[in-house]
Amino acid sequence: MTLETLENGCRWEVLTEGQGRGKVMWKDLQVAAIVVKVNKKGVVSLAKDPRVSDGKTGHVTVTVPSHPGLRADLDIPFRYDIAFSAHFSGTKGFDGSNGLDGTNGTDGTMGSTDPNNPSPGGNGSDGTDGSPGGDGDRGGEGPPVQVGVALQPGGHPFLQISVHSQGKQNFYLVDPLGGSLTVTSSGGSGGSGGRGGRGGRGGSGGIGTPSGTDGRNGLDGRNGDDGPNGRDGSITVTYDPQAKPYLSTIHLPSVNGPKPALREQPVPALW
Repeated sequence: MTLETLENGCRWEVLTEGQGRGKVMWKDLQVAAIVVKVNKKGVVSLAKDPRVSDGKTGHVTVTVPSHPGLRADLDIPFRYDIAFSAHFSGTKGFDGSNGLDGTNGTDGTMGSTDPNNPSPGGNGSDGTDGSPGGDGDRGGEGPPVQVGVALQPGGHPFLQISVHSQGKQNFYLVDPLGGSLTVTSSGGSGGSGGRGGRGGRGGSGGIGTPSGTDGRNGLDGRNGDDGPNGRDGSITVTYDPQAKPYLSTIHLPSVNGPKPALREQPVPALW
């Protein structure tokens, strides 16, 4: 951002830090903002709720306390012709339990390697197999979503949209000439399958003449299968008749759930 003033008939400009690579630090400036917010690094943000910004223009004034005549003013017009999204999801399924590891076999008894008195070593016993992991549970179904659509009064068409689900309500202002809103209610992901238990180690054969044989290692248990994803949730759109020509602005993808329901009835302005 460039700050400028006139001193002795000459224009004086300085650049703030950031992309301009200026030397004026944001911490040395005083920033006043209207509608928008500015953090300590000079990043400007706007509340997600369009009721805060509808019909308004953001404004930022930057001054330098040590130089009262040095300032910069910036108007920030708002656009609503962008792609908005509202995503909801069911709960993740429970993971399967891990299998139990098998027990190790016991080592064989010691024999003798004395050439004058040899004796064979005992065989090691087999390790036991690990138990299989449990399968993951199915993910939860996507939550039901209610969408309300009204046409905002005025010369330029704007859609006022409310999206309600899981006890929360969000609002959107969409310019149908370039903007859109995508609403989804995805099923929760399936739980992960449990790990199969490790097979027990076979016991070592005892030393002797001859030495005993080692026991067989147990087999690892089968890993559990991942649970299936939950079904997509229902989406119901209630739209005002005046908003009907712009319904293509609202996208309602659903992979494995019920077909979205569309209901036409009077919907008053949402704010």
